[in-house]
Amino acid sequence: MTDLHDSPSLRSAGDTWAITESVGATALGVAAARAVETFGANPLIRDEFARILVSSAGRAWARLADANLAWLDGDEHGQRVHRIGCDYQAVRTHFFDEYFGAAVDAGIRQVVILAAGLDARAYRLSWPPGTAVYEIDQPQVLEYKSGILQSHGAVPTARRCPVPVDLRDDWPAALAAAGFDRSQPTAWLAEGLLPYLPSDAADRLFEMVTALSAPGSQIAVEAFGLNSTGNSQRWLRIRDRLGLNVNVAELIYHEPDRSDAARWLADHGWQVRGVNNWDEMTRLGRPIPEGLADEVVRSTLLRARLAGPSDEPESTRTC
Repeated sequence: MTDLHDSPSLRSAGDTWAITESVGATALGVAAARAVETFGANPLIRDEFARILVSSAGRAWARLADANLAWLDGDEHGQRVHRIGCDYQAVRTHFFDEYFGAAVDAGIRQVVILAAGLDARAYRLSWPPGTAVYEIDQPQVLEYKSGILQSHGAVPTARRCPVPVDLRDDWPAALAAAGFDRSQPTAWLAEGLLPYLPSDAADRLFEMVTALSAPGSQIAVEAFGLNSTGNSQRWLRIRDRLGLNVNVAELIYHEPDRSDAARWLADHGWQVRGVNNWDEMTRLGRPIPEGLADEVVRSTLLRARLAGPSDEPESTRTC
């Protein structure tokens, strides 16, 4: 596997992007994987909005959302690698969908999706009455998503509250202005986010989340291994075959001393459980094919609950 530290980051302080640029384009790539899963055989998840959101960005993006991977015709190895990448996206989406289901079953009615991108959970999941879903992301990204879905007649299944702000800025103030109630338990999500933040910003993010969380709040996090935020060859195929200039390795922050998310949360009062993504993929019937181990993302999918005064201490556990 290519060491991602060999690829210098193109990021800079205060950089912004539209949906087809920089980090915004990765949201299109992830949504394309959800579209592939949704319209494939025996899907683990359903996101009927993903294909609409991706196709609206242009013909090349629409080809990336093709469930048959026709854009890779003639490249059998490339198809296998890309398919397992889509499988991973489906498995992590399934994990976090289940997390939200359990959170609302526990009575939580306030949800915050950090770096929401083209996440359509406010539209596609069944939320109990009175649930508010706050989506934080760059203004142009949220505008794109809202405009496309509105033009197709999509209606949120919860009270959707866009919060157009960069997570490196004062997002807690913007969240409060949008109606967030810090006295109520919250279900937070950080999916596909942490590598796109500098290490100090990632730590501040967790500090702010903890400060804003009432007892009983929950958080789910996708925590990547040091050298495994994505397969660079897979993204190069996308660039070369479709002309889409997206390379994850150039968009993340390469900092070997980043905090371990599970340990940070456990040290700050959260009761943490996690599962290795390879184990979760096997459990859900999407095991890593023989010979592709070096082509697949390694991550830990975390769920945590903020303990209240009456809770017994619980150590971090990875299952």
